[in-house]
Amino acid sequence: MHFEVEYTWTSCLFIRIPSKSMDNLLRKLDLTSLRLFVAVCQEKNIARAAEREFIAPSAVSRRIADIENVIGLPVIQRQSRGITVTPVGETVLRHALAVIGNIESLGAELSQYFIGAKGNVRIIANLSSIVQFLPEDIAAYQRIFPEVNIDIEEYNTVEVIRLLAERGADFGICNAIAGIEEFEHVHYRTDRLSVMLPQTHPLADATKLRLADLLAESFVGLRRDSALTMLLAREAAALGSELAVKIRVGSLDALCRMVHAGLGIAVVPHQVGELYVNTLNVNLVPLSDAWATRELVIIYRSREQLNATAATLVNFLAQRC
Repeated sequence: MHFEVEYTWTSCLFIRIPSKSMDNLLRKLDLTSLRLFVAVCQEKNIARAAEREFIAPSAVSRRIADIENVIGLPVIQRQSRGITVTPVGETVLRHALAVIGNIESLGAELSQYFIGAKGNVRIIANLSSIVQFLPEDIAAYQRIFPEVNIDIEEYNTVEVIRLLAERGADFGICNAIAGIEEFEHVHYRTDRLSVMLPQTHPLADATKLRLADLLAESFVGLRRDSALTMLLAREAAALGSELAVKIRVGSLDALCRMVHAGLGIAVVPHQVGELYVNTLNVNLVPLSDAWATRELVIIYRSREQLNATAATLVNFLAQRC
């Protein structure tokens, strides 16, 4: 290797310092050459290294010669029965093993993204799915894929559909309502509705109820744009009536506490209601109307547009039903 040199005065001695660094190594040494050099050093024989790497011995010799030309010093001594590694070669070998090890580690880590075992997923989901099903399902998923980061944001079903159309998340979870046909979707869970009543209410001990039995009651409801509110309003209108909603709140927790305080009755997802029957003064009675069994679906723009991590999570959740 040829260097342009300059001289500097240090500690009363002239020291020769290359004006060019070893950047040539980065430009001219390639991973294939380093891998073949490592094989030669490990096998102590060019022919055996060539056989191991499925390449002609002459090609291996040429690669070794290329390394020596770049460095400007011999890395091996060729002998009749094999090779010995020079001190320079030992240095190159040590660094070559480190470089190859780092590349292999990089490949192994990147493969985790390709198979969906590592990465980030953003989900937008409605309140019903978040409260009833997602905590346990996500916990089970994370036991298998602990290196996946999951961001879950709560929106009502209408907002889930709108935001997903605007590419606001990897996928959404919502009730199966008009609008989901714009997306690919798979079944997630079945959501059953019940009536929550104060324990002192005359209907509190009923085994089942219909919405028609409740039209004269005062209700506590969710926001007007929630899927549950719109469903109840539609079904009440089909019966020629309108629900008397005296109070509206933003969460199912608040809804249940309002019933506990005797401010009205409420229609809630059954599994949500079950969380409160032992802690609040309320009873839970199933609704027998056919529409009271709702489907929760996972929606996404297309299977092809899901990254590997999101696709893995979708597949996992779809199998939890």
